[in-house]
Amino acid sequence: MVTSHNDHLWALMRTERTALAEDLSTLTPEQWRHSTLCGRWSVQDVVAHLIAAASMNQVRWLRSMIGARFRVDVHNQRRVAEYRGRTPEETLERFRRIIPSTTSPSGHVPAYLGEVVVHSQDIRQPLGLSRTPGAEALIPVAEFFASRDFAVNSHRLVKGLSLRATDGPFVVGAGPMVSGSLLALVMTMAGRAVYLGELEGPGVPILRARLEGTGA
Repeated sequence: MVTSHNDHLWALMRTERTALAEDLSTLTPEQWRHSTLCGRWSVQDVVAHLIAAASMNQVRWLRSMIGARFRVDVHNQRRVAEYRGRTPEETLERFRRIIPSTTSPSGHVPAYLGEVVVHSQDIRQPLGLSRTPGAEALIPVAEFFASRDFAVNSHRLVKGLSLRATDGPFVVGAGPMVSGSLLALVMTMAGRAVYLGELEGPGVPILRARLEGTGA
């Protein structure tokens, strides 16, 4: 049943949010200001973005997008400013309050699990924090990313390629092979080129060219 499956995904999301909150509780003020894999966003900005995603239902999201004239960057930046605390401690407390949230802008629950998984690594990777989500959380995200474009052009990125995880039961697609860990595959499909070095196979140069905008 869809409801039962979504309940399971929300439970996984709570687990990943809890793990991120534990990591965030150890950070210094300098680390909260550290850059992430999300361009100009700091750690505190990314956490604020996650709070916003867990606080906005479809109506609120649509109002925000209309107010931003459907410019996603403007919408995101406004919501980051809204949900970012005055201090890292305040931002962390706000994040802890949304850990059990099942609010989202749409019914695409795997996508919002993906938001938490990917943005957690956007924070951890530059800081050298080593936690890897379990396969139970990574596989539904990998399947969703490979099957359709949503917040990122993940399906377009891997179209015509075969993907195979080396640490879990995930195999999709047909074409030149790309293999690696579930985490590296998920993060690459989310557009994080830094994870390309963890992948192998004849499809990797194609992926690299697509990410660099030099190939189709």
